[in-house]
Amino acid sequence: MQPRVTVEPGTPAPGVPGGGPRPPRLDAQNLQKSFGDFQAVDDVTLTLEAGEIHGFCGPNGAGKSTVVKMLSGQLAPDAGQIAIDGGTADLSTPYAAQQAGIAIVDQELSVVPALTVGENLALGATSRPRGRAATRAWRAEARQHLADVGLANLDLSTPVERLTLGERQLVEIARALGRRASLMILDEPTATLSDVEIDRVFTAIRKVAAAGRTVVFVSHRLGEVLALCDRVTVIRDGKVIATTAAADLTVSQLVEQMIGRSVAAHQRISRDAADGVPAIEIRGLQVAGSLHPFDLVARPGTVHALAGQVGSGAETVIRAIAGLEPTARGAVAVQGRRVRLGDAAVSVRAGIGYVSGDRKTEGLFLRRSVADNITATRLRDVSGRHGFLSRRRAGKLAAGVARKAGVLDRHLAAPVASLSGGNQQKVSIARALDREDVRVVVLDEPTRGVDVAGRAVIHDLLRGLADDGMAVIYSSTDLDELVDLPDTVITFWGGREVGRHATPVSSQTVLGEITHQKGSAS
Repeated sequence: MQPRVTVEPGTPAPGVPGGGPRPPRLDAQNLQKSFGDFQAVDDVTLTLEAGEIHGFCGPNGAGKSTVVKMLSGQLAPDAGQIAIDGGTADLSTPYAAQQAGIAIVDQELSVVPALTVGENLALGATSRPRGRAATRAWRAEARQHLADVGLANLDLSTPVERLTLGERQLVEIARALGRRASLMILDEPTATLSDVEIDRVFTAIRKVAAAGRTVVFVSHRLGEVLALCDRVTVIRDGKVIATTAAADLTVSQLVEQMIGRSVAAHQRISRDAADGVPAIEIRGLQVAGSLHPFDLVARPGTVHALAGQVGSGAETVIRAIAGLEPTARGAVAVQGRRVRLGDAAVSVRAGIGYVSGDRKTEGLFLRRSVADNITATRLRDVSGRHGFLSRRRAGKLAAGVARKAGVLDRHLAAPVASLSGGNQQKVSIARALDREDVRVVVLDEPTRGVDVAGRAVIHDLLRGLADDGMAVIYSSTDLDELVDLPDTVITFWGGREVGRHATPVSSQTVLGEITHQKGSAS
């Protein structure tokens, strides 16, 4: 780990008259924000020091996103004050916040796939280089920012659409580095990254802090928060619960602060695989360039985890089962009936429900209601004799499916975009269950971007689907996802299966295999 010095409150600062204490990098006092009758942020005070990496945690719906939007100029507070380096800050617009030295890397990627890496790095710049010398200097600086996040070999002329999701996230962070911000806000920056890419990001963050910049690290991955940050602020129900030195916290203590109670370890209930016809049988499944032949027999009532880093092949298995890999080859049968590969509609009719790992781009219509999302693939079933939509039928169908996924009736009319990450994911799962004949549910990163309490709810939901006789198969890059949910953990590296274990299995074993620290399959 790279050593660095964190500037503590009260440190004399050069240039401060009389050698007085250095003002905080950011001092937000008594922030408040309401939406109608809902108090989203209630009297939040947050102080950030220069050179500090500050964790910002809380359950979904706690007010984290609202505070981040106020600090980055996307929302105006109803009350309160924000100062930067001792002076009143104009954060009335995102551009004003950028001018004040604040850069944000949102959880939802904003890179433009059709543009090159260099063009994306230039987006949002306050000035453009003019002349050959200035352009050469800018390109050299851009390459350095890419190197700082572990992408030294990435050419500026590479189209972003060719990059993996993890590489796109790293380009986002490199772009923020190029804005020379004194305060960087990183909102779930590691949610889509492999362990190797996370190490690159952590190294970059530490370099940023060592140079005197302040980093706000917003994450649900509490182990990462404690490993990286100097201090951690927890917000719950719109209020700051505590700000604590990370060295004085354990993950369980942090969880307790976030949800207001201790969380007992969930005991895994052993399930015996049912005899008879498998729910799904996979033989020789392969995708050119990304997946070598793979076999799996999943019986009703079982849960199988495919563990691997981004690009390992685990997520490719999920997409191939769902009919989303046009070049997939091999044999897949659901309850003994062969399923044609490469056709998502065929997979759905065969009884396969799919939940995307990118729910906001592939999985949901964010501006539509929860009910509209659930019934989107069942329009024929909710239409009357003359083809007109029957609101009564649609509402009845949506309510029935929603209950299976734990979606509350009061959320049915709400826009999906207004829900927390955990509730959005439950809507995604509800869509996958919208047919009576679903026998297999496949999910890519089922709890990505979901908080601790929401993760437990979704895990219980998936166990419940298995208890109801379905087979559940999911891919994950998160070791915590593999502890007590599945019956079987299958590890991947380089497009190949490298290990298969009945649970419980040690996280060290899984980590060793997915990072190729043990021998791989030949």
